[in-house]
Amino acid sequence: MLARYLAAGVTGAMLLAGAAFAAESTATDTSGKWRASKVVGLKIYNDQNEHVGSINDLLMDKDGRIKVAVISVGGLLGVGSRLVALPYEKIKFSTEPITYTGASNTGGGTKPPPSSSSTTGSSTTTGSAATKPAAAPSKPNPWYPDHAVFNASKDELKNMPEFKYSE
Repeated sequence: MLARYLAAGVTGAMLLAGAAFAAESTATDTSGKWRASKVVGLKIYNDQNEHVGSINDLLMDKDGRIKVAVISVGGLLGVGSRLVALPYEKIKFSTEPITYTGASNTGGGTKPPPSSSSTTGSSTTTGSAATKPAAAPSKPNPWYPDHAVFNASKDELKNMPEFKYSE
């Protein structure tokens, strides 16, 4: 009987503590904030919409402000890539998807937007496929940007000094 009372008391205390923690966490305003776990891995494009790398890590100062973005440049699927450190304030973030203005089969090395990959085959009508992706940019994800922009070519980034973590 005593064990039953103890179990009920512990359960009640946990429920009350959970409600108190929930009240504290809702007091913090999280609107307009991005999840760092989603920014790491974000693709980086240049002004010509060419994919030039992806964010590998974010380095911050002791006050918690992000100062440096370490990006992975070159390689294929992570093999042969190298890390380059860029000043965080030089990277611009966009919540809108990349717009592709060229022909889809130019062979320029850029991928079509992810929304168009769902339409496979030439039997689908382009009119209906073109109207569906247009609705996606109207509501961007509030927790992370779509991509980042840094004005440099792949070759310029590859020629930058390699970043190495010091021990």
